Amino acid sequence: MPEIHQKEISEFERKASSPPPSSEIEAGYLSPLFQGPINIRSIALTGLFVYASLMVMYVAKAIMLPVFVALFLNLLFAPLVRGVEKIHIPAPFAAGGILLVLISTLTFGIIQLSTPASLWLDRAPDALQQVEHKIRSIKSSVLEMGEATKALEHMASLSESRKAQNIQVKTESLGGQLIYWTTEFILGLVSTMILLYFFLASGDLFLEKLVKVLPRFSDKRRAVEIVRGIEGNISSYLVTVTSVNVGLALATSLAMYLLGMPNPFLWGAMAGILNFIPYVGSIIGLGAVTLAAILTFEHMNVVAVVSGTYLFLTAIEGSVITPHLLGRKLTLNPVIILVSVLFWGWLWGVVGALLAVPFVASLKIICDQIEPLHSIGEFLSR
Repeated sequence: MPEIHQKEISEFERKASSPPPSSEIEAGYLSPLFQGPINIRSIALTGLFVYASLMVMYVAKAIMLPVFVALFLNLLFAPLVRGVEKIHIPAPFAAGGILLVLISTLTFGIIQLSTPASLWLDRAPDALQQVEHKIRSIKSSVLEMGEATKALEHMASLSESRKAQNIQVKTESLGGQLIYWTTEFILGLVSTMILLYFFLASGDLFLEKLVKVLPRFSDKRRAVEIVRGIEGNISSYLVTVTSVNVGLALATSLAMYLLGMPNPFLWGAMAGILNFIPYVGSIIGLGAVTLAAILTFEHMNVVAVVSGTYLFLTAIEGSVITPHLLGRKLTLNPVIILVSVLFWGWLWGVVGALLAVPFVASLKIICDQIEPLHSIGEFLSR
């Protein structure tokens, strides 16, 4: 299968790179793309189908999120289950052991990081005032632009205070929101773990069902090759990205420890998790580390060193290490990545943003394995 696939890709690239003969252009080589009536009804139905699908995905977020997270985790741990099966350990026992280790690791990490994270969150209300006090010397020239600006700000504040006296806004308390988010997180986590166990324990059950329903032997063989290729590539991608992010977390923790930052493992864990969201995650992490450094150190040059170190580590990971390990085959278009992060973040929140890149990578791998979809895979690549 790899040799056949490489031959097909080479042939596709040769055809795509060579321009059509002038005789074919004169004869209307591209005319089928632009001729024929436009089926407005088909376009309208397609638009309605896409809109309905998005609405279903948004409304059924509580159901679909655990399913997709469990599927990606299944692709991540499926090779490990197969390796354990080779030493005559049944898949259900291997799945149970993997799940036990995963739950224990998550529980230990949450317990260890929850206390320092809550302390930093408690300091957040006073953080902005301290930051403003420390950088007041930097922006003093801007604040001394004139009394007119102060007068305008004073008038605006008076106007806003008058409006605030006439309008009453009822908002939910922070405690109620925290209870709701915690309950939703626990329910989603339990559902994901249960689904992950059954996915891992079932092994190749769904592939066997697919082979059974296909009529011809050639179709069965082709289906097995495509599924194995997709599964292997997605598993390799997820393992590589997860390993890189773990390495980034360890390197960031060590760097923050050497620079004297408090709770270095918190910043390392934050860097590793946010790195699943390309570009946007690095910006968020840089802002959080810079704010914490301003609250920790007195001199701005030390703050600059901490921020520069964090930026250097994420830049090296994003521009050198990850592209080198993944290669061009799994290197994605940055514009597509950003659009995917914004879309899935809008649709499914933070978890959707974390799943955005695995979604795009999986789609590209599927398109690369199926010949009619090669053009879509080419658009998704860098």
